[in-house]
Amino acid sequence: MKTPVHAVAIKTFTGMLRTLSTLLDKGVEHAAAKGIDPAELVNARLSEDMYPLSRQVQIACDMAKNSTARILGLEPPRFEDVEQTIDELKARIAKTIDYLEGLPEAAFEGAETRDVVMPLMGTLVLEQTGFAHLRDWALPNFYFHVVTAYDILRHKGVEIGKRDFLASLAAGAIHDRGPAGA
Repeated sequence: MKTPVHAVAIKTFTGMLRTLSTLLDKGVEHAAAKGIDPAELVNARLSEDMYPLSRQVQIACDMAKNSTARILGLEPPRFEDVEQTIDELKARIAKTIDYLEGLPEAAFEGAETRDVVMPLMGTLVLEQTGFAHLRDWALPNFYFHVVTAYDILRHKGVEIGKRDFLASLAAGAIHDRGPAGA
């Protein structure tokens, strides 16, 4: 049986990263259909004081790999923030998924109660158990950046909706049981 931290972290992060990759595909399709440069999407923001799509994807990937590594007491792999195209962003997502899926399940034993100490700014540190770090830090921050990437694409006219965002749920839990009332 998978440990709860393993099941929640790996399934959530990889499922939503795959969804994010599919959303980027829809962005490329939109750009082609509208005759716009996909770089317009990569550099798009919701507001001038917010990060562009490229940075939202980078941070979502970093949150997934860095938080999981921290929970396991590992040094996370470093990815340079150099992506400038949708294909490069999709490659970063794929590299993150490969990292996460390559972590042995046995490494998650005891992760729920493992101490996680994360430097913040200056002399501030965040101290939590592994489970609290996943629940209260990693997942909310991860979803914030995935949702913001979704919102940027939607704001730029990409035809996506809630069904697209919840695609990882639909892949395993939603079933067609035939006509309504049957």
